[in-house]
Amino acid sequence: MILCLETATPVCSVALNDGCCTIALRETEGQNAHSEKITNFIREVMETAHIDYRQLDAVAVSKGPGSYTGLRIGVSTAKGICYAADLPLMAVDTLEAMAYGMKAKLGSQIADNDLLIPMIDARRMEVYAAIFDANMNKIEDTAARVIDENSFEDLQKNHRLWLFGDGAPKLKKVFENQPNINIVDGFKPSAAYMLPLVEKALREQDFVDVAYFEPFYLKDFIAGKPHVKGL
Repeated sequence: MILCLETATPVCSVALNDGCCTIALRETEGQNAHSEKITNFIREVMETAHIDYRQLDAVAVSKGPGSYTGLRIGVSTAKGICYAADLPLMAVDTLEAMAYGMKAKLGSQIADNDLLIPMIDARRMEVYAAIFDANMNKIEDTAARVIDENSFEDLQKNHRLWLFGDGAPKLKKVFENQPNINIVDGFKPSAAYMLPLVEKALREQDFVDVAYFEPFYLKDFIAGKPHVKGL
């Protein structure tokens, strides 16, 4: 029984995953959703499943890349539960979990030669992205990419590409004349998509250090200018 937290994007998602499926899920999206909702969502999924923290096998958290604030909230919450209940902590690649979720949604639409490209918006024409084949092998590592009409030029000669996540919709005009690139609207990360990754991590006892683990920010945090007069 694994408690999973996804807070790397504007989505705040909490799932309770057992060996075969998600048995409880709470999620929402919006400004300040993580700080306002995450502890309530955790309580609600635990109550729905009628279990307490002593019955958990581990806690898993989406490690990034993504929102600096969202990742900090998710990781600090996960660490607090692990400390209090003496549980191991697992960290899941955010983009990889998104790829598993998209593959499940598309089902038979995905051909053996297709590529899945989850994207997290990084402002302007930049995205955080990785590339996976139809068997969930990572063929290009996570990177910050500035996208233009020549992006993925070599890949689309031999593959059909699926772009999804909150970084994908802004690219519609860029790729509107490229038939091998499909942009999927409305896809949102979910803690439920972490299920195959956390089950594998639990089998392999692939845990991170609760005291020293840090999220994968990909880029250094840059604070914005304060809007309060005098600061």
